[in-house]
Amino acid sequence: MRTAYYISDGTAITSEVFGHALLSLFTIEFEHITVPFVETVEHAQQVVKKISESFQDDGQRPLVFYTIVNTDVRKIISKSVGINYNFLDQFVAPLEIILGVPSKPEKHRTHSIHEKNYDIRIEAVNYALANDDGSNLRDYGEADIILVGVSRSGKTPTSLYLALQYGIKAANYPFTEEDMGDILKMPPALKHFKDKLFGLTIEAQRLHQIRSERRANSTYASLKQCRLELREVENLYRKEKIPFLNSTFYSIEEISAKILATTGLQRKKH
Repeated sequence: MRTAYYISDGTAITSEVFGHALLSLFTIEFEHITVPFVETVEHAQQVVKKISESFQDDGQRPLVFYTIVNTDVRKIISKSVGINYNFLDQFVAPLEIILGVPSKPEKHRTHSIHEKNYDIRIEAVNYALANDDGSNLRDYGEADIILVGVSRSGKTPTSLYLALQYGIKAANYPFTEEDMGDILKMPPALKHFKDKLFGLTIEAQRLHQIRSERRANSTYASLKQCRLELREVENLYRKEKIPFLNSTFYSIEEISAKILATTGLQRKKH
């Protein structure tokens, strides 16, 4: 197994994202090691030593992805025995030519409390937590989007991801066993916010598995109940023309991106 290092004098989130994106193209396994906040020459030397030890252990040069602003630290990392990829060097110089202005590298600019929209994202996270699972119906007027669906279809994690990653205020409302009755109808609390609704659904077998981990051998988790609830909510989505997505085979990141693409909601991160 080959080793991949993600190194930065900041959070290392950028080097992780770039590196993971590249390595995901290859169907081999990697040992991933992230080293954030390498801000001193001494720390950089320790990291280079660790890279050398990895090389000695398995006989393969580690892949080293790094984004480092400090010149002295960057020079040390660049001399490691690994195969080194400096993302900033790859892209900054060509951009300076295209934009006609010099770059001004600064540590912690991208992922810090001083990030331009940090407060927006924190406010959105607080909103998602306060409006989770239909717990607070009074603030739906503030929502950018209201996710609806049966229990365990992915509403809560998607709401939180939209908030943290994109600064979007996402509430979520669950359709429960009690809502079903003979025919599921639009809950009164949602009627005035129909244009903000987005539905999630999931395959019955997968829902059955998820619910069984939470409440095994219950009516709630039974395959029959899962099928009934999903049939009702999907009928409601179609009847009320609520856009919806089957979340079964998608990650939270993919679900969120598809929601943004479908609804046209604007990201508030940049």
